Amino acid sequence: MALRHSFPLRSARRSYIGPPYSRPAYAAPLSRRFVCKAIAMNVRTLCLSILYTQDASGYEIRKMCTEGECSYFVEASFGSIYPALARLEDDGLVTSSIAHQKGKPSKKVYSITDAGRTAFVDALFEPLGEDVYRSPFLLFARFAHLLPASLVRARIEERLAEIAGNIAELRKVEKELESGTDRLPASGHTNDAWVVRYGIVVLELAQNYLRDHMSDLIASAVPDNQGHTSQAAE
Repeated sequence: MALRHSFPLRSARRSYIGPPYSRPAYAAPLSRRFVCKAIAMNVRTLCLSILYTQDASGYEIRKMCTEGECSYFVEASFGSIYPALARLEDDGLVTSSIAHQKGKPSKKVYSITDAGRTAFVDALFEPLGEDVYRSPFLLFARFAHLLPASLVRARIEERLAEIAGNIAELRKVEKELESGTDRLPASGHTNDAWVVRYGIVVLELAQNYLRDHMSDLIASAVPDNQGHTSQAAE
């Protein structure tokens, strides 16, 4: 029997459904051009999310987007960060200044403007895209029946070790957040710890499933004593 929903559903055409939203005191009305650009470009929004809590250089932003904690949110290539920052500055959403360092080259430091803060919050009201998950390991697992059992076992053990390392890293971040010594002091909101714990739970589920069912994948592989071909028969 079909269920009738008595509450409004979010659709691709409707952005925000909920109680009236009061902008922060600093949030002045934005032009449509600023808001649309901030929403349309994920890398721009990611940069704004970093600058929302702290000033940072382009190198620091790039490192957080491609290797650090922000790499979990939106895919951002090395070559996309600096053009995004330049456009944000052109649109008045961020400003930059030169910071001189003793014994080191000067660096360009970016700061978010009030307009940038508003653009970022407005972007969060838009419908969220689907999570993107890609895994070379899952492609390998899909065709495990073409491979020797010893190789399948080895790849599973490598994957388990990788997951364990990721969990350990997130546990370390969780501990730093709880102790108040996180690596980004300005962003120490309680939601940071919530997000980290979410990541830990997801990884632990994958870890447990792989441990409990690795024998099924290995059993589907070619027994080592039967040999195998390096290319599948056409």
